Amino acid sequence: MKQYVFIVILTAAVTLVLAWTVWRLSLRYKIYPGIRERDVHKTPTPRLGGVAMFLGVMAAFAVSSRHPYFAIFWDRPERIYAILAATLLIVVVGVADDLWDLDWMIKLGAQFLAAGIIAWFGKLQILSLPIGGLVVVSPWVSFILTVMSIVIVMNAVNFIDGLDGLVAGVCLIANAIFFAYSYMLVRDFGSTTYFNLASFIAAVLIGACAGFLPLNWSPAKLFMGDSGALMLGLLMACSAIAITGQFEPSMLDPDEFGRSQLLGAFIPILLPVVVVLLPLLDFGLAVVRRMSKGKSPFSPDRKHLHHRMLDMGHTDRDATLIFYAWTSIVGLAVLLMYIGTQEDWPGGYLFGVLFGLVGVAACLVVTLIPTRRPTPAPLPVLEDAR
Repeated sequence: MKQYVFIVILTAAVTLVLAWTVWRLSLRYKIYPGIRERDVHKTPTPRLGGVAMFLGVMAAFAVSSRHPYFAIFWDRPERIYAILAATLLIVVVGVADDLWDLDWMIKLGAQFLAAGIIAWFGKLQILSLPIGGLVVVSPWVSFILTVMSIVIVMNAVNFIDGLDGLVAGVCLIANAIFFAYSYMLVRDFGSTTYFNLASFIAAVLIGACAGFLPLNWSPAKLFMGDSGALMLGLLMACSAIAITGQFEPSMLDPDEFGRSQLLGAFIPILLPVVVVLLPLLDFGLAVVRRMSKGKSPFSPDRKHLHHRMLDMGHTDRDATLIFYAWTSIVGLAVLLMYIGTQEDWPGGYLFGVLFGLVGVAACLVVTLIPTRRPTPAPLPVLEDAR
């Protein structure tokens, strides 16, 4: 655990220093776009924070390559190089979009290319899915499913990037929960070491988000832009897919495991989805909304979940904190369900269910009852009829 804490602190420190540097340089050379109609902020703000986060991530991977405790996942260096190459590609395209507003087709093509690099060259793929029993998919289905999953998570995370501190905080919480889960999962299934790629990526993302958040908290001095949001989504998807590689089909045999343990074994598929549930929900609603109007699913608008919360009367900061609460409650509920299935605690997973129900009810209350009333629309000015 000490080595993971070291990686978190290292990544956070490098990201914080570089984020401050990027912010100062961006202001000095006026490297920031103008205000768009859908933006919530009112003053031009630099958007290159993703560059600092990327360099923080790269520093962590560089240190891990020389650290004996992390040698276990460097035994397959092609996997790491594929992830880093895909991350570099998506950050470069994200920076270009932040500066020059690229066409959505170019961005989407780059996302598929990056996901393809990971799945094809890195051999990091979804190998099986629990549908009734355990269904082992074919290589081509596995490749396509992996690529689509990575692209969807990338866009889901990017879509909620609309309020100060929103993406950085949500991803910090999500990765903290996922790190705890992946660490315990490896322990519970009798691995010879607690060091694995999924936990390492989660720790790196915790550090990157923690280091960036001080400059991104309301009022934000620096935005992560598409480069940062897409990178977070890509690496979170890689972390979730990597954990599925810890298991063989025989490990999930219902005859060998009890029902509660089998539920815990299937949570590797459930928990990665749960920790990005709000981004995925926002992404799905946006795609349906835009396509129903005959528009591109990637055409921007001002109807995301965080925009709707502002329209309800929530302040920017309150809306962000409510997103934090939803992410924490839902993620922790599933984590507690897993702990309950693995410990000698009959019906222990029901505690996670109860925690989730109470937490969701509380989140619904604070979501539906804003701290202030929404500002009424101005009355139309009528011409004098005289």
